Amino acid sequence: MSSQRKSRTYDGSGRRAAAAATRDRVLAAARDLFVAQGYASTSVGEIASAAGCSVDTVYASAGRKPQLLLLVVDMVLATSPRPVPAVQRDYVVAIRAVDSAAAKLATYAGALGRLMPTVAPLLLALRDAGLTDPECAATWQHVSERRASNMLVLAGELRATGALRADLTDADVADLLWSTNSPEWFTAYTSRGRTADEY
Repeated sequence: MSSQRKSRTYDGSGRRAAAAATRDRVLAAARDLFVAQGYASTSVGEIASAAGCSVDTVYASAGRKPQLLLLVVDMVLATSPRPVPAVQRDYVVAIRAVDSAAAKLATYAGALGRLMPTVAPLLLALRDAGLTDPECAATWQHVSERRASNMLVLAGELRATGALRADLTDADVADLLWSTNSPEWFTAYTSRGRTADEY
């Protein structure tokens, strides 16, 4: 009597779901700790403890501390429990939904007023850490270049409204936006007693 073997298909969905849940816990813990006590004062061990996992699991699920911060920044910008690409963020969708340059800029400014009080300290801590940590320096540079690229996209959308001055290139407009939405500019302005709404 010949034996027949039944082929079994491996279902990894449970394992993937568990890994995703662990990553969500790690990111939530990192966000809460970074926002509450700052980047420099938060250790990966504290994040692991708050997430109920090991340090190695933190590294495996979300990366080292600079990568964690970048993910947290993307969560804050998206007001989401998970990092979201720029094109999917609520305020970016809202900017694209309005027609005039003034409305686009007002929508963007409103979003910055809400988000910068949380995002600016995180980014500046990353910049300062980069003075002694090459990995933090590289992540800070990546964030700066990413902002510049996003502002070039916004400049193109403003150009399409027909409201931009002809003597300004898209790069001119993008660099102006990039400078005024920087954490340095926000911190300098609010250090004079100005509010986030005034910014």
